[in-house]
Amino acid sequence: MRLLVVEDETRLARALQRGLQAEGFAVDVAADGPSGLELARHGGYDAMILDVMLPGLSGYQVVRRLRGDRCWLPVLMLSAKDGEYDQADGLDCGADDYLTKPFSYVVLLARLRALLRRGAPRRPAVLSAGDLSLDPARRLVTRDGAAVDLTAREYAVLEYLMRRAGEVVSKTELLDHVWDDSLETAPNAVEVYIGYLRRKIGRDRLQTVRGAGYRLV
Repeated sequence: MRLLVVEDETRLARALQRGLQAEGFAVDVAADGPSGLELARHGGYDAMILDVMLPGLSGYQVVRRLRGDRCWLPVLMLSAKDGEYDQADGLDCGADDYLTKPFSYVVLLARLRALLRRGAPRRPAVLSAGDLSLDPARRLVTRDGAAVDLTAREYAVLEYLMRRAGEVVSKTELLDHVWDDSLETAPNAVEVYIGYLRRKIGRDRLQTVRGAGYRLV
């Protein structure tokens, strides 16, 4: 297994390289964002350990560019930024896992093994369907490049439909995944929000499949 470590703290980078090599991995190291991005694009790695605070490009920028290039290399972010929003930003921009410094080397190895078991399935950071685009990290929806103003519930319904674009999604699925389980929500609430979305993204984009549900096209 070939790993890429992108870390600008020289001592930590060397320690990671030595430790991972002792576990049987082939390990390359990059000390800045641009060189890490270039290696990740063309190096044929099985996974990458990526620092957030890097010279040239941040770890967030590196991951966004990789996902924008449709490169699904598994990424474990490693950072001293331990706030909950920092971790959410890292995961939302396309990373697969996030570990804060200081960290347990045993835990790092376990998370790395988990990433390698899952492999690199297609998982775009930005969802798209035709001229619609939804960026979960920025909570931004655009249609043909123009921003679409949605309420929180409209956004949640659209996000779920976009993750299942082209498939028929039932009212029950939408209720289970979008509405709070603790609330008793009438099934016609789904119809109401589908109507709201149709007015904002175009009636032709949301098809009703009689007796089955809805399909985003």
